[in-house]
Amino acid sequence: MGQITEQLQQELVLALVAANNAHKAATNDQSVAETQYDTLAIEQSYLAEGQSRRVDEIRYAIKRLQSIPLAALQKKPQINIGSVVQLEKDIDKQQWFFLAPTAGGYRCKLALQSNTINIVVITPQSPIGAAMMGKVLDDEISIQIAGKNIADFITMVN
Repeated sequence: MGQITEQLQQELVLALVAANNAHKAATNDQSVAETQYDTLAIEQSYLAEGQSRRVDEIRYAIKRLQSIPLAALQKKPQINIGSVVQLEKDIDKQQWFFLAPTAGGYRCKLALQSNTINIVVITPQSPIGAAMMGKVLDDEISIQIAGKNIADFITMVN
């Protein structure tokens, strides 16, 4: 979880710079509309607002990840927030899923012993996260994506 938080911290720094630059551009004298059709200032203000929202989202994600109780990160039989899960189809790719309350879609690599594993953060709101919640080792999960049914088995839970 530390690597995910570190990645989010790095993204936060970049988002803060982007938000600051967008805010400066929106309030710059060069952005003042010269005609009624000049929309540069409006576009810059929308960009600044979007960047500010992104900063808030990243801060929220970091706070939520840091608030996961240590007990939730301990190995347990039933999949829940804090579980690290591998599916049968992902064994060869060394791909694992980390179930978190937020930050779905973030990816990182972890070095474990002589292997590097790929971690994808998923949330219970995602189709695969919802299918995994409450399951245990060797359970089958089934999700439907774009009208296609995908089934897999849970091969490891940490």
